[in-house]
Amino acid sequence: MCPIWPMHLVVLYLLALCPLWVLCQALPTLSAGFQPADLTLNMNEYSDVNVTLTGLTPEFIVGDGIALRTADPHVAFIEEHTYQLTESDINEGKWSGSFKVLGNFLGRTEVLVAAVRGGSERLANGTLPVTIVRPQRVIDTVFTSSVATFVSLIFINFGCAMHWPTVKEVIKRPVGPAIGMLGQFLFMPLMSFGLGFLIFPNNPAMRLGMFFTGVSPGGGASNIWTFILGGNLNLSLAMTSISTLASFGFMPAWLFSLGQVVFRNANIVVPYTRIATFVIGLIVPLSIGLAMQKYTPRLAAFMVRILKGFSTTLLLFIIVFAIVTNLYIFELFTWEIIVAGMGLPWLGYGAGYLLARMFRQSHPDSLAISIETGIQNTGISIFLLRYALPQPEADLTTVVPVCVAIMTPVPMTCIYVYQKIKACIESRRQHTKIIDEDLQIPDSPKLRVSVIDK
Repeated sequence: MCPIWPMHLVVLYLLALCPLWVLCQALPTLSAGFQPADLTLNMNEYSDVNVTLTGLTPEFIVGDGIALRTADPHVAFIEEHTYQLTESDINEGKWSGSFKVLGNFLGRTEVLVAAVRGGSERLANGTLPVTIVRPQRVIDTVFTSSVATFVSLIFINFGCAMHWPTVKEVIKRPVGPAIGMLGQFLFMPLMSFGLGFLIFPNNPAMRLGMFFTGVSPGGGASNIWTFILGGNLNLSLAMTSISTLASFGFMPAWLFSLGQVVFRNANIVVPYTRIATFVIGLIVPLSIGLAMQKYTPRLAAFMVRILKGFSTTLLLFIIVFAIVTNLYIFELFTWEIIVAGMGLPWLGYGAGYLLARMFRQSHPDSLAISIETGIQNTGISIFLLRYALPQPEADLTTVVPVCVAIMTPVPMTCIYVYQKIKACIESRRQHTKIIDEDLQIPDSPKLRVSVIDK
């Protein structure tokens, strides 16, 4: 038995508690209180915050520091973040001050307070939650209004160019629309669901953004690209109308089945009003164009002549304006976001075209089905995210449909450039052939006789 038993137990306890006692003497327990208790800021704005630090004991000395910082300076940061204790602060046992929090980028963070002595610091109990959101800007309203106006005008042009007997034939034998529906409302939702789990295994919000994009109906840009690339415009218009109407039933079915698996806590709301608005915005301009065909044929013919140039200009306008107004969102781009943005539309193009060719559709019809399958109405998916998630998570997850919208025209643009280069080369060859034929010596009978006489 130990000769100092049980005193050795007391010695061991003292040795174990001694470092903790020294630490408590060096940096006593502190508590921080903030006014306001939580903070929500717009990007590039700031707010004044009052802070009170209690728990200052006589162990503190004049010159000890009080440091304030945010957990994520990329989201928000503090201008003046270091203060020195005075003798009056120590005598009162608390320190009070104010500081400015500047919102930098979308997200959530918190303000931390720490006591600093020498090279060590001790965090105070209590933090200030900070949320940075995107402000409502005039340029966003201008962009949305201008795009809606131009798209309405171009659908009037489509109405002028539409061949109604062909549309009736498509409706009577809806092979193309049926193939498009299969790709749009079966392949795309399942693919977006699978890709979401593959690319974002630990981020349910991003998976929700991916899935919402996949279950949306086809977008109006599909008709523009189909016309520009030489696809069947009548089939494309019929498919867009049918798929948009069908989305009233298919979207709720997917959102309340697989959508609940993706994100169980999301407040999922089906945007029936927005879909109905899109349907009206599609049908009314087309009807005006059809009426112009009947009552003002000369004006309708002029509208058809300018359609291709107008369509190209509109696409360039949408792409450039969308990038300029949403430059901030490029900071959220990662390799996962880029892969998701490319994967969804590009796989849709490929699957739609292969499926159409399997059912022996012509190239113009297959091209229309491919484009209709791959192009999604990202506006509806962004609208869904705004309702399903709180801010700033709603804006953060819109990076997925925004990236999809940016990556969607890339293959179509490449095909368009290829078509232009090919047409230019063929035109030059044809021109060269005509010149060569003009330079050939004519085979004259008189010339043959003169040669024989000699």
